[in-house]
Amino acid sequence: MNDTPASTVRILIVDDHVVVRAGLRALLEGEPGFDVIDETGDGEQAVLLAGKHRPDVVLMDLRLTNGGTTSDAEVGGIAATRRITAGVPGVNVVVLTSYGTRGDVVRAMDAGARGYVLKAGPPEELFRAVRAAAAGGMGLAPEATAHLVGGTMGAGPALSERELQVVRFLAQGHSNRAIATALHLSEATVKTHLVRIYRKLGTENRASTVSEAVRRGLLEIGG
Repeated sequence: MNDTPASTVRILIVDDHVVVRAGLRALLEGEPGFDVIDETGDGEQAVLLAGKHRPDVVLMDLRLTNGGTTSDAEVGGIAATRRITAGVPGVNVVVLTSYGTRGDVVRAMDAGARGYVLKAGPPEELFRAVRAAAAGGMGLAPEATAHLVGGTMGAGPALSERELQVVRFLAQGHSNRAIATALHLSEATVKTHLVRIYRKLGTENRASTVSEAVRRGLLEIGG
């Protein structure tokens, strides 16, 4: 007879832009069956609020600028997603982002996200993803689905979060010593990471590694 949802989906919004959060809150609260219970622009705070409120869905921005440097910002949403999905049972994360590279999608799914939606997409995609995640399913935008399907046909082994950090520093032209200092590692550990990265990407040197990482969507240059 009607489409009135049987229960209300409680949502926590995580985005570092106040205007975006306000727009999302207005959009979601105008949709039947959705209740925005809190919001934050900070990844660390998002983990705390998820544990406190135990929402059905956390709507997570991928890049949170509270981390300080660009590299930190790039992993802010991923790290928060991983901590929430690992530490707060029953809370589902849907990534809502402007970025839709294959690397972004794969990392979000690896971190435990149950949905991936682009900010440029129609509101209906967001609504479907939130409802699907709240019901224990998967809610993926068509672009994300295409990346995942394509990824199974030759993306190769995924890089760990630490290995991605090393690749980002490679792209910035840092030496092994500088990378070790930045990541609080020994130079020997950095070299071990490089050997593994070369093997996973099928590369032989720093330049080809950066090039291959960009080609696979693991790294964005000038973005």
